[in-house]
Formats: sequence, structure tokens, C-alpha cells
Amino acid sequence: MAETKTSTPPSSGGIAVFNSLKPGAPVPFVTREDGSVSWYSCGPTVYDLSHMGHARNYVSTDVIRRILMHYFDLKVNFVMNITDVDDKIIIKARRKRLYDLEREKPYTPAQRHALATAAFLAYAHANLPLLEVAGDSPLDELNYLARRDAAYGTVLTGGVLPTTEGGKPGDAEAKTKMHVANMDAAARGLQTGSVFDDAEEILLPYLDSLYKETIDTSDQTMFTDLTKSMEKLFTDDMDALNVLPPDSITRVTEYVPQIVEFIDGIIAKGFAYEANASVYFDIDAFEKAGNTYARLRPESKNDKALQEEGEGSLSKSLAGKRRPGDFALWKKSKPGEPFWPSPWGNGRPGWHIECSVMASDKLGEQMDIHSGGIDLAFPHHDNELAQSEAYFYRPGHGEHSWVRYFFHMGHLSIAGSKMSKSLKNFQTIQDALATTYTARSMRIVFMLSRWNDGLEISPDMRKQASSFENTLDNFFTNVKARLAEAGVSSGLQKLSLGETVEAKSSLAAEFEQAKADLDAALRSSFDTPAALQVILRLVRNANVSMSEPSADLSTIEAVARWVTKIAGVFGLDPNAQPPYESSLGWGPANPTASAAGGAGGIADPKVAVQPYSGVFAKVKGDVAALGLTTEVALNTLLAELRPDAEFALLEKELDDNNNNGRYDIERLALPFLRAVSSLRDELRRVVTNPDNKDKKAAVLALSDRIRDYDLVELGVQLDDQPDRPSLIKFVPVAKLVAAREEKAAAVAEKARLKEEAQRAREKAEEEKWAKAKTPPQDLYRNNTADFSAWDADGLPTKLADGSDVPKTQSKRLKKEWDRQKKLHESYLEKFGSA
Repeated sequence: MAETKTSTPPSSGGIAVFNSLKPGAPVPFVTREDGSVSWYSCGPTVYDLSHMGHARNYVSTDVIRRILMHYFDLKVNFVMNITDVDDKIIIKARRKRLYDLEREKPYTPAQRHALATAAFLAYAHANLPLLEVAGDSPLDELNYLARRDAAYGTVLTGGVLPTTEGGKPGDAEAKTKMHVANMDAAARGLQTGSVFDDAEEILLPYLDSLYKETIDTSDQTMFTDLTKSMEKLFTDDMDALNVLPPDSITRVTEYVPQIVEFIDGIIAKGFAYEANASVYFDIDAFEKAGNTYARLRPESKNDKALQEEGEGSLSKSLAGKRRPGDFALWKKSKPGEPFWPSPWGNGRPGWHIECSVMASDKLGEQMDIHSGGIDLAFPHHDNELAQSEAYFYRPGHGEHSWVRYFFHMGHLSIAGSKMSKSLKNFQTIQDALATTYTARSMRIVFMLSRWNDGLEISPDMRKQASSFENTLDNFFTNVKARLAEAGVSSGLQKLSLGETVEAKSSLAAEFEQAKADLDAALRSSFDTPAALQVILRLVRNANVSMSEPSADLSTIEAVARWVTKIAGVFGLDPNAQPPYESSLGWGPANPTASAAGGAGGIADPKVAVQPYSGVFAKVKGDVAALGLTTEVALNTLLAELRPDAEFALLEKELDDNNNNGRYDIERLALPFLRAVSSLRDELRRVVTNPDNKDKKAAVLALSDRIRDYDLVELGVQLDDQPDRPSLIKFVPVAKLVAAREEKAAAVAEKARLKEEAQRAREKAEEEKWAKAKTPPQDLYRNNTADFSAWDADGLPTKLADGSDVPKTQSKRLKKEWDRQKKLHESYLEKFGSA
């Protein structure tokens, strides 16, 4: 339909990216000659459900990956690890085992209370020390609330801890609130006796401190059962978010022999040492050889808190380090921890070494991109870099570069604190998709912010995302309806990114500018906020053009197909497949098991159109039953409509075009829908004929039913147009039903308000005549609390204390008396004598 010029796809040259290895402005992204890109992404530590913070990380990563692959046409080899052995996993699995064992013990209520009390006091001592100094008597569940409010009331109402600088609550305050919540539940459990139900969070660490060394970890199923189940849930979450699966997945437990070999290699080069059956990286030796440590975060190099966090919860027991900053490559396993054999004794990998080994195994000595959350920059990624560059170090060859570009995704925060499992201030992905978001709406929200910026989702962002989605939704629906109305059956079919449209209208010029602007945005470190604005601006211009009498449908279709393709590139259509050129518009907002129906087509056209042909038959019968025998045009229409014949011709045409048994259900349904719409349009004309006033109510009711019920259940919306056939639109049933219910609710509310106003008027009228019934002479006579004497007309002359009524008050009383006189006269005139 539209004339196009073919040009080459967007070149991958000229891309600039934010690179954490070179902070500041974006730097050129230099691709390999063969267009390949190697990428390692730090995956999850699988010990709990994934939350919105994970979604922000992995969805943002997915958007960039899709842009590189499907916009810049690069061949991305994407590797992601699964951390399935880690301090958090060990502790959670072990504590769960100990907790289950403890519940099975035959405790008396007194014994359970004593156990929980000990755990209660230990938890307070370790995490909420101010509780111990907030009163004179020992802490217990009875005085806990008063102690809590005295010690931490300020934090609980949005304030900060005394040690917090800057006056703004952050992670420390979030952690305090988490600990308080755990203590609140435990205090309730101690008072009600439901210790194991309410006090679990304080019992877990206490039981671990008592019995962790008694657990037999030679059977590692306690750990693997947890990690396998959590990995499956993580994968399900990623599928639900339309995140592309990795090309390769690596797991720590599958790489332990390679990790041991890798560590041995680092020791052989003099950059690591063994101490007390553990192995530590020697930062001093590494730097003396001319290498740089903490290249990502040099300012954090001596941050003790981050160092300890990087070593994990067991860092304090790692003895033998030569310097505080040296980090563990191999940890000696203690009782209660899983273990593997090594030259240094039974132990387990340090946290950082896993990624170095797995990434190097899959991608070699150097990778193009390494990515992860910004919280991993130091020490995790800095330690990865150091140990990997130590392993590949060659004397005399200078410093090895293991990673060319480091991408760090910004935090998702809640009230100033990062969303994290450890702070328990998160919403799980499952809950978010069940209650608040679709895969599409969540992705749009994340794309409204740059991938490397911190993000705190606000109501305004949610509103922006909803507006963007609705704008594109309506645009696609209207374009398809206009093309169908104009009888356009084939059109462009597809529009590649590099094609240009002949400049027949101002929209064509705006379209070419939009393509250039979007290309510039994506080359500027994948600037999705700018890209979404480009799309929004183009769609709004196209909507204006579409409303014009001489709309340039060829360019409008080209715009719609291009926007469809870009939405596919961004992953906004969970059911679309690259190269995203075979359809116009997007499908359901969440991934579905099957794309059958809708734009995806359906294999048996006769079965597919039965709901539409059924509605036509029903409407035709109901219109005939109205008995409008004098309406010649209507009865001619009833006699001549042959949608079945039109459908048969269309089916044959599609067969002749070799559709491989797949059909566009919307197109096949149009003959029946046009027939229904034409009958309804004629009913709208008939109802204006004064000769049919006795059947007006029935005609209107049928017309409304066809529009609001018969067609809504098919996912079809009719837009009435003056002097033109109604516009047929395909809209999701749920959306139409919601609109119908909203309209019905608005009508009901209007009726309710009208009824309330009527009742108020009636009440006011009733109160008016009740007051009017009183003669003016009796208006003040019964008010003995304020007055003690009255004249012949009933006007007060003396106040209650016997003094004269002041002149100003007397004037006011006389005015009210005069009003009552007129009102009473009206009453007598209306109702007769009182």
C-alpha cells in the first residue's frame, strides 16, 4: 500500500554506553568485526522469592540485550550464573532444618515459652540494643511495647537513628523496622502461646546459634532442595516478565573442581595464599605486580563494612588473613556447612570466585559486557576483576583486561532504602503481577528511567506508564479499524527498520524524524526514556493525521507497523517473535501459552467465526421481530445481507495466498461484524422516525444491547460516526466489560445523586411549610429562656432578666417577624386555615 525505499538496517557503529570502568559520560561501544557480543550477567542467589528489585535488574538487562540483538542486529552470547551455594543459602537451609526439628520436640507450654523468651532476649541484644536501656526492669513481652516506643518510636514514625547522618532514613532505619516487626510478632506469640507460629524469625537465629554444628551436611539435599525450588520459581518469574532465557546458565555447585583449579592457578602466580585451610587473595602482591585493585569503586577499597559484607556472615571467623582487605577465594567449612574436597582441606568457594571461573569458562580471557546490580560493584565485581586478571596475568604484558564494559543497573528503592530480601521491604514479583502490574506495564515503568539510574516508583510514574500503554493500545486499535473501514486487506504486511516512506504528507516527514530520533536515543546508552517519548510524540501526530478527512492511511499504517516492531524489540509484546514484522499492534499484556486467535490467527476459520456468525443470526432475528414493516430500507437490508457469502470468498482468497492453515481471525470476522453494525446503524436511523414512536423504547433497547453486550462479549467495540457507518474496533473483552461497568456505575451514581437531590428538595419544602404554619404572633412567645414580655403582635419587649430588648436586637427580631408573616400568609393561601 505505502511506497517504500529499502535501505540498510541500523548500523551497530556509533553506539555509546555508560561503562562503570570509565565513570562519567558514555564511551564508544566498539563491537567485534563479526558482530558478536559476549555478555556475562550476575544471576540470583536462590534462597528466597524474587522481588521487584530483581525485576528492575533483569528486565532492564533484558531490554538492553534485546536492543543489541533485534535493533542493532548483533549476535549476543548471554551467560548467566545461578548462585546455589552461599552463606545466605547455607544459613536459611540449615535454620529451616533446625526449626522443623525443634517443632517436633514434645515441649510443654512452659518449655516453649522459656525457649522463645531466650530467643527474644538474644534477638533484642543483637539487633535492637536500645531496648535494653529503655527501662529499669528486665525486658519481657509485657513491657516490650513501651520499651519499643521509647527506644525506636522516632524511627517507626519516619525519623532516623541517632547514628544516622544527613537526617534522612535509609537502610539502617529499614533494617530497624524489620527487626522491630519480628520482635512485635514474637511478643504476641509469647503472650498468646503461639510461639512457633509468631516467633519464627527470632527463633531461627537462636536455634542456629545453639545447634548449627550438630547438623550433618554430608547430605547436601537440605541445601539443594532449597536452591532447586527457588531457581524454578525465579525462572517462572522471568518467563512471566517476558525476560529472554540466557543462552547458557552456570551453577556454582557444578563448577567446584574448576574453581579449585582456578584458585590453584592464582596461587601459582603469587597472588593468593593459604592460611588455616582457607585461601585468600593477596591484594598487596597483586598491586605490586602493576595491577589495579578496586577499579570500579576505588573510594570503597578500605570500607570495612563492605569488605565484611562481601565475605559474608561468616567473615569474622575467617582467620589467617594477612591484611583486612584480602578476601577469601576458598573458605574452610565448619560444622553445619556444606563442603567439597580441595588441596587445602574440605571447604567451599568464596562468593566472588564463582563468577570468575564460570564466566571465564564460557567466555574466555575477555568478555565484552559484564552486568549486575549496582550494589555488586564493590566488593563483588571489583574482586571478580582482581582475581580474574590475576589468573590471566602475564609478566611483561601489562595489566590484563578481563571485562571491556561493565553495566551496573540502578537500585529500586522504597522510601529511600534499596529493596532487598535482607531488609524484608520488598514486594515479590509474583505478588506484583497478581495485584498491580502486567509484564508490559512493569517493563514500561522501568523504561521510564535510565537503566543505570536509581529508581523509586512513584504514583506519577505508574500514571505515565499507564498513559503510554493506553495511548499505543488505542492507536493500534484505531489504525486497524480505519484500515478495515477503508477496505485495506493486504497493506504493507511488514516494515523493516531501515525502510523509508515516501514523503506524501507532513506525517511522513515526522515519521522519518522519529526514526532518526529513536536511533539517536538508543545509541546514547540505550536511553529508553527518550525513546518512549519519541514513540509517544509520533503516535500523537499520527492520531491527529488519522482524524483528518483525507487521512494518509498508507503512512499511518507504516507508522503503526514501525511502532509495533519497536514495541517488539523492547519486549513490550510478550507474545511476539523477532523480527516483529508480521503483525500490526501488540497482543495480551502478559505472556500466554498460545498465540492462537487474534492477530496470531487460528487454524479452522469456520469454527473461529461461529461466535460472530451466531451474533449476526441473533441480531437479525431480533431486528425482524420488532415488526417495523414500514421501514423499507431496514427490511431490504435484512433481506440482502449475506455475510456468509463474503466470508466464503475471503476464506478462499486467504487459501489461495498460501496462509499455511493460519488465518487472521479479525479479518475473517469482519463480514459478520459489518452486517451487525449496518443493522444497528439502521436502527439508529429508524428510532428518529416519528412514525415509530410507539416502538422507540424497544428499538433503543435492542440497539444498546447489540453495542454493550452482544459485541462486547466478542471483544468488539462500535464507535458511532455521524453520516458514516460505525467504526468497528477489536478491543480486549476485559477492557470493554470494565468500560461498560464503569459507565453503568456512572449512570447509577448520577441517578443516586439526582434522587438524593430530590429528597433534599422535598425535605426542605416540608420543613419550609412546617415553619410557615406558625403565626408570626407565636414566633417568639414560647421562647421564655431569652424573653420575659411581649407586645400584642408577639414581639419581645423584655429580655429574660427583665431589661428592655436592645434596639438593634429589636430590629432584627422585627425583620424575622415580617418574613414569618409573609411565609404564614403563603401557607394560609396554599392550605387554608392553620
